[in-house]
Amino acid sequence: MKNILIVGASRGIGLALAKHLHQSHNLITASRTSSDELEALGTQHLSIDASDENAAWDGQLPEVLHGLVYCPGTINLKPINRLSRKDFIDDFTTNVLGAVHVIQRALPALKAAKGSSIVLYSTVAVKAGMGFHSSVAASKAAIEGLGRSLAAELAPYAVRVNVIAPSLTDTSLASALLSTPEKREAAAKRHPLQQVGDPADV
Repeated sequence: MKNILIVGASRGIGLALAKHLHQSHNLITASRTSSDELEALGTQHLSIDASDENAAWDGQLPEVLHGLVYCPGTINLKPINRLSRKDFIDDFTTNVLGAVHVIQRALPALKAAKGSSIVLYSTVAVKAGMGFHSSVAASKAAIEGLGRSLAAELAPYAVRVNVIAPSLTDTSLASALLSTPEKREAAAKRHPLQQVGDPADV
C-alpha cells in the first residue's frame, strides 16, 4: 500500500479524497480538528495546524511517502477597500506558507519513494478575474507559482507537482455563498454543466 498524507482532511474536498482512498492506501490525515466522518475511516490522524511553522511533524510521518495533498484554503470575499493587511497575511499564511511548511517537512519521505506526487489547490479566480476575490486570488496565484517552481526543482527526484484549480465547490467553506436556493441557482448558471461542484468530483 502507498502512503498518502492528506492535509485538511476533516471536511470538504480533503474528506472526500480520504473517503476515496482509504481502502486502497495507507492514509495519514492532518488537520487542526478532526470530524466524525474522518474518524469513521480509521486513518492515522495528526492534530496539527499546518500553517504553524512550529508544528510538531517530526517522527509523525513515515520514512517513505508516495503522495502529499494540501487541501486547506480560504474564501475571504470583500471589496478591496475593506480588506486589511491582516486579511492578506492570513490568506497567504493558510494557502501558501502552510503548504510550504508541510512540503519542507515531508520532502525527505517524498524523495525516498523514488516516484511520488504533491497536489496543491488553487482556484479558477486566479485566471478568471472575479470581483471581491483579490486576497484569496493573490494567495492562490502564489500557489500556482510555487507549484510550477517545485515541479522543475523536484523533477530530478521523481517528485511530480500538480496544482488543481476548482471552481465553487459545495463545501462548508463555501456555505455562505450557497446559503439560499437563489444563490445556488445563480452559482450553477455560471458553469457549463449548470451545477455547483461536488467534493467527490474533485
